[in-house]
Amino acid sequence: MQDWQWALTIMLAYLAIALLIGLWAGKGRGGSVSEFAVAGRTLGILVTACLMGGAVFSAFSFLGAPGWAFDRGAPAYYIIVYTAFGILPWYIIGPKIRKIGQRLDLYTVSGFLFARFRNRAIPVLIAVIALFAFVQYLATQMKGMAYIFNIMTDGRVPFWLGALAAYGIVVVYVATGGLRAAAWSDVFQAILMVLISWVIGIVVVVQLHGSTSAMFSSIARDRPGFLEIGSEGSTMSATAYTTTILVSLIGILMWPHLFSKSYSSRPVTIKRTVLIYPVFALFLIPLLLAGFAAIGAVQSGDVVPDEILPHLITNVLQMPGWLYGLVGAGALAAAMSSADAITHSASMEFTNGVVHQIRPNMPEQRTLVTMRTAVVVIGGAAYLIAVFGGQGLIALLLGAYGSIVQFAPAVYSALYWRRATAPGVIAGLLVGALVNYYYQFVAEPLFDINPGILGLIANVVVMVGLSFATKPPAADAIDGFVDIDGVVAREKGHRTAVQ
Repeated sequence: MQDWQWALTIMLAYLAIALLIGLWAGKGRGGSVSEFAVAGRTLGILVTACLMGGAVFSAFSFLGAPGWAFDRGAPAYYIIVYTAFGILPWYIIGPKIRKIGQRLDLYTVSGFLFARFRNRAIPVLIAVIALFAFVQYLATQMKGMAYIFNIMTDGRVPFWLGALAAYGIVVVYVATGGLRAAAWSDVFQAILMVLISWVIGIVVVVQLHGSTSAMFSSIARDRPGFLEIGSEGSTMSATAYTTTILVSLIGILMWPHLFSKSYSSRPVTIKRTVLIYPVFALFLIPLLLAGFAAIGAVQSGDVVPDEILPHLITNVLQMPGWLYGLVGAGALAAAMSSADAITHSASMEFTNGVVHQIRPNMPEQRTLVTMRTAVVVIGGAAYLIAVFGGQGLIALLLGAYGSIVQFAPAVYSALYWRRATAPGVIAGLLVGALVNYYYQFVAEPLFDINPGILGLIANVVVMVGLSFATKPPAADAIDGFVDIDGVVAREKGHRTAVQ
């Protein structure tokens, strides 16, 4: 067989395995909202860790990260920094959110904030902002899937078909099996992409430069400042780099598909996952090295940065077709492991944040149908952006983070600040989101600060100011969040006394 035929065969085999695992995991688990949304709140350490890791290490890892290393240089290291440290707050807030969610039967961010602030405008606003961000994030995964199929088959699988085929698999197992199907597919995908990333990173560097020291010495000599931040020759200022890290650090746990894992995991599982999670960052290192290795081997402008890794494999290096296929399978695994979690969570936020506010007493089976329908509709919107939109993978990702980080003031206030009020939260969310979108799409960011951080600053100022200017919320709503341990202990004592 020709190289492209080997590649296509292996990638299709991977898709078949991913589909079978997803269908198997969800088989016979019943049709309850709790099972679809949070897998019965019983996920263990292996599944939780792979689900969290797979949800973050996505198409941007295999394609966007090498692309930024090749095109932007040192700023690509922001990915390592926020990946290693962004999940640390989960050690503290995760178990607390779990207790609140279990007590009130919650499974979304919108439901969490509605229960705390008791204002129907908040879940609708959360769902709308989340949907905009989800569609951007999901589009990055579809673009990644399309790039892989197109390049690894020498253009024989068109861009539109590659995205449609891979995402179609995700839709099938997510719509039928919910979170559990996505989780077990992510276990398989996480193992595959970690192994393949290290093989590819080592092979690329050795073939093109002989060693990493020789590679970086060559880059430093030929492109002064390219491996530095904020100096002459650098592609990003120190302010832009720092605030890019900051928006990612604060925003990572605000993503609904990660936030909701607090509901599905036991407190001890959450804490163990936080401790082992930075290990996933190791898989990004060889992918960044592959991007740096392309400097000098490929002329800037000859290839779209997001396509640099598959371009190296197919056009620059001497590799057999079966290895093409393994690289393609690894990249598809990275994209699909995020796409399934995003699609699942987007359908829940839309249903819980919008539909349930219109029809609060919707029967459980109708709720399930709505969630499954939303999977297809939201995916369709992302597909159109992926096929017809022009932004690169990292640009789409950072744009999505700028939106989602606006949830942070509301979430942390719900957990720790008694004086926060619904009007303050609503105004903060609106102002923060609008400022972010303005500096993302209309004007140049002030002082080179990331648009999401500019929005976040405005969000906090407005929320705090208006919260102090409005009537404090009811004490019972506050205690069930800020003092959840005390509330649970009192309820347990009351049940014991009654018995």
